[in-house]
Amino acid sequence: MTELTHYIGGAHVKGTSGRFADVYNPATGEVQAKVPLASAAEISQAVEIAETAQRAWGAVNPQRRARVMMKFVDLLNRDMDQLAEALSREHGKTLPDAKGDVQRGLEVVEYCIGAPQMLKGEFTDSAGPGIDMYSMRQALGVTAGITPFNFPAMIPMWMFAPAIVCGNAFILKPSERDPSVPLMLVELMEEAGLPKGVLQVVNGDKEAVDAILDNPVIQSIGFVGSTPIAEYIYGRGCSNGKRVQCFGGAKNHMIIMPDADMDQAADALIGAGYGAAGERCMAISVAVPVGDETADRLIEKLVPRIEKLKVGPYTANDEVDYGPVVTKAAQQNILELVESGIKQGAELVVDGRDFSLQGYEDGFFVGPHLFDRVTPEMDIYKKEIFGPVLSTVRAGSYEEAISLAMDHEYGNGTAIFTRDGDAARDFANRINIGMVGINVPIPVPLAYHTFGGWKKSVFGDLNQHGPDAFKFYTRTKTITSRWPSGIKEGGEFNFKAMD
Repeated sequence: MTELTHYIGGAHVKGTSGRFADVYNPATGEVQAKVPLASAAEISQAVEIAETAQRAWGAVNPQRRARVMMKFVDLLNRDMDQLAEALSREHGKTLPDAKGDVQRGLEVVEYCIGAPQMLKGEFTDSAGPGIDMYSMRQALGVTAGITPFNFPAMIPMWMFAPAIVCGNAFILKPSERDPSVPLMLVELMEEAGLPKGVLQVVNGDKEAVDAILDNPVIQSIGFVGSTPIAEYIYGRGCSNGKRVQCFGGAKNHMIIMPDADMDQAADALIGAGYGAAGERCMAISVAVPVGDETADRLIEKLVPRIEKLKVGPYTANDEVDYGPVVTKAAQQNILELVESGIKQGAELVVDGRDFSLQGYEDGFFVGPHLFDRVTPEMDIYKKEIFGPVLSTVRAGSYEEAISLAMDHEYGNGTAIFTRDGDAARDFANRINIGMVGINVPIPVPLAYHTFGGWKKSVFGDLNQHGPDAFKFYTRTKTITSRWPSGIKEGGEFNFKAMD
């Protein structure tokens, strides 16, 4: 049995709390490692080290900090296969999907190479008589991130790369379900030239989270996960005077207009609804066809595509479409929600409840499910399922379709498939959702834009990565200066006049 570690002060450190969590291989259902769960004292130790390390790191100029990011990008590309395999082994996603996880984090690191430009202040000459005014962006100090299981590479890098390049130290509390990749990332950062103690990984559960929230030295906290926990972390962190950004759950709608290319829409729904076993906060979980004819055509296209989906372990081959969900509890929760959909009157068009994979009967696999005639009152509509379950809600009109997305409490992502530019433009303008796709099913912005939802999908004012990250991880200081008249000239050599 492998015993994982924390990474504190530039070294792998065994846990001292005596508490551990099991890390499963989701494909087999077997425990493959145990991860230590940190005590408040272990968090305090990491914070103390980070505070000392940050003073020196914050004094390093932005260009030199950016060079560490340059080298880190090289190392991520070098070790891509190794990182992906470790990620798939603990999370269950396919190897191509795992590489995508690393790649999307890597792109944020690439953006961070531009830190010298992003950290420049502003200057006004002669704001008043003999008065100059200028601003500077300065690091916060010690920052922290609490990251989810579904993207164990991408989301940590979304947080620690901009935090560190801004001159902060960073303490990462990753998901205890798949902690190995974050431990590998901190090793690569130090190989890239990052001083020890600037980035540390402390594994843990609620005790570690509360210790982070209550520690007075930690200046900011980033979080991605479920909405109830996001709300808790935001409230407690803010009440402790910290800068906090929290991203919660999602229920992403895709509206299919009658004029849409139905093959294109169906293909998009397959990837967006069932990719990564639906364990993405930007997954499309609700299809909203406008009109019964559109709905019938869409269902007709979806069914054979769903039935062809290959579900299996990441070790099978690259032809596997998606793998298991992350835990037994997740599997049971998904199947319970499916049962609730049936009981509440939805039509289960594709039934994946009896899915079983020979040789992997104990794995956490969930077959693909497709519901039709779902209504907004049903639990499968209201709740985030986070599994390979697509719900179809039939809308009688465009206005009814858009109101479904607008009235839902979540506002992470949405999409519309149409050939009508007027409908697309109206949708983009009116929708109260943070990330919008037009004939694009998963509209996750690239690294130089920002990622963030609206409504109960977000708590906080700033989005992740892009320019917002540099605002979140720095404070602005504005100086107004005036200097009294003084001696402008230096030494003068005057020859004495001759008598």
